[in-house]
Amino acid sequence: MRSLLILVVLMVVAAAAWWQLEARLPSHWHPWKPLSVGDPLTPVTRWKLQRLSDDREACLAVLGTASEKSLRMTPLDDHEPVPGCPLSNVVRLHGSDVEFNASFVARCPLALAWVMFERQRLQPAAVAHLGSRVARVEHYGSYACRNVYGREEGRRSEHATAEALDVAAFRLEDGRRITLLEHWGDAGARGAFLHEVRDGACDLFGTVLGPEYNQAHADHFHFGMRGFHLCR
Repeated sequence: MRSLLILVVLMVVAAAAWWQLEARLPSHWHPWKPLSVGDPLTPVTRWKLQRLSDDREACLAVLGTASEKSLRMTPLDDHEPVPGCPLSNVVRLHGSDVEFNASFVARCPLALAWVMFERQRLQPAAVAHLGSRVARVEHYGSYACRNVYGREEGRRSEHATAEALDVAAFRLEDGRRITLLEHWGDAGARGAFLHEVRDGACDLFGTVLGPEYNQAHADHFHFGMRGFHLCR
């Protein structure tokens, strides 16, 4: 009986402590409160993004916290562009605070991760190292119905479900163009910018691959939603 009483007291104390903590915990640290595009990044941000993978309405609601001027996108119905590679919970991203060389289809959490990355990691890195904001992003696309590395057998690539974006270059507002192929090994500001972009992306994307991973990524970053923290 005494052990049961102690257990009940401990449970009451724990519940009271959690209530006090929850009341004071900022929303961007609270694992159960919804994301906002402007939330500072924390260790729980990536987990919150993963939770939106199968919740279309909640994900679109978070994207809706960005102004129409800074995010131009079109929600898409679930469909199967290529047999064997159906798409669900997807949007077409036309532009954000940057222009793209082409619009692209992305699962909603990928689009959301990109917008947060762009605001909180990409642009600050560009200003800090190059003194100019990024105006345009050049990419190789997001959706491709294929296996990893295009192999005939094996697991499907993140691109098969539009959960990854391959980024090759950045055009600055002052006209300069920074590419991974040309400037990853640059000992100056351009190389420092690209390395900080890679590191910053790891705060949001589950898989970030670049030139240091293998030759197949010598000319682009792979920003993918799967995985926990593969950052190469």
